[in-house]
Formats: sequence, C-alpha cells, structure tokens
Amino acid sequence: MSAQQTVLVTGGSGYIGSWCVIGLLQQGYTVRTTVRSLAREAAVRAAIGTVVDPQDRLSFHAADLTSDAGWDAAAAGCAFLLHVASPISISPPRNPDELIVPARDGTRRAVGAALRAGVKRVVLTSSVAAASPRTLNSARESATDETTWTDLDDPEVNAYARSKTLAERAAWELIEAAASGATTATTTPTTTPSTTMATVNPSVVLGPVLGRDFSDSVQVVQRLLSGRMPGLPRLGFSFVDVRDVADLHIRAMTAPEAAGQRFIAAGDFAWMEEVAALLKAHLGDAARKVPTRRVPDLVLRLVALFDRSVAGVVPRLGERRTFISAKAQKLLGWRPRPLEETVLDCARSLIASGAV
Repeated sequence: MSAQQTVLVTGGSGYIGSWCVIGLLQQGYTVRTTVRSLAREAAVRAAIGTVVDPQDRLSFHAADLTSDAGWDAAAAGCAFLLHVASPISISPPRNPDELIVPARDGTRRAVGAALRAGVKRVVLTSSVAAASPRTLNSARESATDETTWTDLDDPEVNAYARSKTLAERAAWELIEAAASGATTATTTPTTTPSTTMATVNPSVVLGPVLGRDFSDSVQVVQRLLSGRMPGLPRLGFSFVDVRDVADLHIRAMTAPEAAGQRFIAAGDFAWMEEVAALLKAHLGDAARKVPTRRVPDLVLRLVALFDRSVAGVVPRLGERRTFISAKAQKLLGWRPRPLEETVLDCARSLIASGAV
C-alpha cells in the first residue's frame, strides 16, 4: 500500500527532514521533498543515499517558506504531508521576525497547499519550545506534556519559541477552519474538509548526521568534541534521537488515532556533564578535547555579554525541564532509544564526516 502513496516532506535538506525522507523510503513510500533551490538536489540525494537507495521514488520541488511559488505543485497528488521546514538559529536574532515570519507564514503556505490538494493527514514538526511552562517552581524543575502551550505573554519567551508556537497555532487554525467549512486566505470553499493533522514536538535533537550540514542542536556534541567548549556549564536538556523523531512523524501520519493530537518526542534528560562523561567513557582518544571541569554560572553570564549564542542559554542555567512522551508511547507504540546510543552515534558520525 505504501508504495502506491506519495508523501511530501518539506525541508528535505534539513536534519529532521532528511531522516523523515529516509524513513519513508525504507517503508516503501514515494517521496517528494521541497528545497529552497534545486541546486541542493544532488547533495541531498547523495546524503540520503548513504542510508537508503531512493531508486526512482524520490523527487525534488523548489519551494521557499517566504514565497507562494511552488507549494501547490509540490502537494498535488500527495496522500500525506510532513511539514518539517522551519528556520532555526542557535543565537537569538536581533529582529525576532527573522524567525517568526517565515515559520508562521511558511506553515500557512505548506498547510494551505495540503488542504487544497486534499491530503489525508498533515504532520507538523513543532517543538517542545511550543509546549513549555511559563515559570518553574523554586527547585527550577518541571515535567511537561502536550497539554501545555507556551504562554506568549511571558516576556522571557525567546524568538525561536515564539516562532514555533505561532506556527503551530496557525496550522491548527487552518485545519479547524477547513473542517468547519470556513474560508481563509489560504483555503477555498472547495477545500476538502477531511484533512486531519497531528504535530510532533521534539526536544533537543541529536543522533547521526549525514554530512557536514546539520542542525544547530548537534552543536551540543560537536562543541564538546572539538574543544570549543572550555568547560561544562550547568545546563541540561531532554534529548531525542533524530531517527526516533522521524519514526514518530511516520507513525503520526498513518495512525487514525493520531488525528487532532500533539505528540511530544523526548527521551532522557541529561546534564552537559553527563553527555561529556559518555563521550569520555566510550570514544577514547577521539574525546581527548572534551572538557571535564565545570564552568561557574557567573563566568558564563560574563561571556554572554559578548557572545549572543551564550546569551541565549544563560536563562536555562540550573533548570531541569523534562518532557513527557508517554502519550506517543501509549497511543502510537513509539519508543525512544537510549541516550547513550544517540550521543555516541551522533559523535561517531561527526568524526566520520570531518566536522570535528
């Protein structure tokens, strides 16, 4: 059945997008993917080809989040759409709209095209940044599930979290408008009302890279291995493997019970010190530059005055934000792999690609 169905994956050159393409091809689907320029096709095809032979089941369409051109042609005839493409930046932009506008408007373009094409299911890649609590308790700990929405009235919410929250809200509004028969700027009275949607909200994504063009999130491991991180800050994250994120997208795409649902994709929480210890314990000389000493919070705050990428993480010092994926596990049978496998596969692929 899958071999007869075509899936559109937006952002096939991206970290999550490329692994979604790989997972779909492995399951026999025909895949279309969007890239900003068709000049990227050869490189993306080669990267994907290191894991799976696409044969004649992979094609490319040019479509940009900031332009209407190309979206309807890419979606026409597709059974499903995975909207993965979204801007990301490890450093806070000087103008938040640099992230917010393409994320929100690009989502409207992709979902609108899916509705006009009458696809069965849209799966949107959101983020736990769109499902985070406003404040933490005195212990600076939280455990969050999909029922939480990021409060945009909170002045502490950064541009990336705003972009993901607004994009997800915009997608749900379009789906709900189509279901009710309403007309918006991106739907028409002839829009098929049977299109359903699910969202996947990943935490910090690690795992194997396919080359030297990878997500900013992988810099957690890259900076440790390369020695660019002189010490270990008191930072921790809930991590998830990129292969598991792709797997959850595909499960959410086909499961009837996923319609109308949000799914957090998160595995274990770990402090940077624990990630460093994993690298040191398993990689031998390849981990010789991984730091072992801690960086006091005060030092990091001083560095943040001159380094915007550091400034973006300072508010998270000492926080233990965990995200609960029980819903995906119970409803869809999804299982995240162990943190050790994710971190080490990420590290070994970075070494193999020459990125460290």
